[in-house]
Amino acid sequence: MNSLVVFRKTVMNIIKALIIASITFSFIQVWVTNYTDSLFSRNGNYVVIFSFVFILVIFCSLYSAFKIGIYRIHELVYSFSLSIIITNFLMYLELSLIAREMVKIAPLALNVLTQIAIAFIGCVCANTVYFKLYPARKLVAVFGDDATGFKLINRMSHIPERFKIERGVNANTTTIEKIKKAITPYEGVIICDIDKNIEKEIYAYCYASGKRIYMLPAITDIIINHSYEIQIGDTPVIMSRNRGLTTEQKIIKRIMDIVISALALIIASPFMLFTALAIKLDDGGPIFFTQNRITKDGKIFNVLKFRSMVVDADKDGAKKAEKDDDRITKVGKFIRACRIDELPQLINVLKGDMSLVGPRPERIENVYEYSKEYPEFELRHKVKGGITGYAQLYGKYNTSPKDKLNMDLIYIETYSIIQDIKLLILTFKVLFMKESTEGFDASANANLHPVNNKNKSGE
Repeated sequence: MNSLVVFRKTVMNIIKALIIASITFSFIQVWVTNYTDSLFSRNGNYVVIFSFVFILVIFCSLYSAFKIGIYRIHELVYSFSLSIIITNFLMYLELSLIAREMVKIAPLALNVLTQIAIAFIGCVCANTVYFKLYPARKLVAVFGDDATGFKLINRMSHIPERFKIERGVNANTTTIEKIKKAITPYEGVIICDIDKNIEKEIYAYCYASGKRIYMLPAITDIIINHSYEIQIGDTPVIMSRNRGLTTEQKIIKRIMDIVISALALIIASPFMLFTALAIKLDDGGPIFFTQNRITKDGKIFNVLKFRSMVVDADKDGAKKAEKDDDRITKVGKFIRACRIDELPQLINVLKGDMSLVGPRPERIENVYEYSKEYPEFELRHKVKGGITGYAQLYGKYNTSPKDKLNMDLIYIETYSIIQDIKLLILTFKVLFMKESTEGFDASANANLHPVNNKNKSGE
């Protein structure tokens, strides 16, 4: 690692440390001023400070608050804010435990606003420094289809601070030598859906010339990327197990599903009762909505949700929910935004139809439609469908089927109990993020065939 890289990383680490230190100092000021009954006479105070820093750093890492220069300012501030709120809540419980009584919450609650302001100023300053240290890379895009290539270029152009795509090359209309010549003046190349033989030559050229490579992965890339390296004599071999979850993992995952979903149902029952009453009073229609979905090994089951659309929403044929969809009720807009409509699926988890974490189970029509275009779509069914999952947390409601498929396969290939716990914690982050619940554009429904079935709504 050269000295410039070390210098850049050191500067950014110092800035992150200063943000954490400033937030911690704000907590200490409030603690020693307002919570004298929770102070120790000696070293115990250091334990309290350490626990604050430890909890804050853990949640900031989980919620990607340290992804400075990668996430937008409002995403960073949101991640910091959520981490600060959770940390202060846990510290409130700790301070109450030390004082042996429930201490006043107002000083800590007001200090949360100060800490969020500190995080905001810190993120703005950190982002400014980051882009001074890491100017946008000048790239060339190499693609096999003009429409796909221009779509990718347009998407990456929305982040001009990180990427400057200055040229696009269609690999199907030129030679490999001209492609290499086109790549030469730039710092890196973006590869999107091109012939594998051409791709190999570009990899070799970029590796030899020190060019950075960005690529849209194919299914084989995801599987190979998470394979194992073994040695057979003097021959290196890459092995992919392709067996899904082990027996032990399945047992632990099922136990976790039962325990957490049962506790969640108990805690959420007041909200579910209020939601059911609101839906009934809104238009007098049924409270619940059921729909056939496909889960592990192609099994069909009825997913249970709170109804968020008008009765007979698909009387003119099945449609995906769109932005500002007039089929969504007043109550439905709120419960969809807060994901409350998903709560009844905890019953599906208890029954064993679903898991808490896994690929989102799709409607039968969607599976049929997507599988025609992407035959690998059926690979998602190696595990049970989930209420939340990798694609739900890192994608959006209107993320393309191919991108969702890739994210679901990454989840399956990298599965672990720890990862499931992390994804469950991350779920709280997306609950109030509007982007994750945006509907499809109207054009997304153009290719759907009408289905005259009242149980085929886009809920």
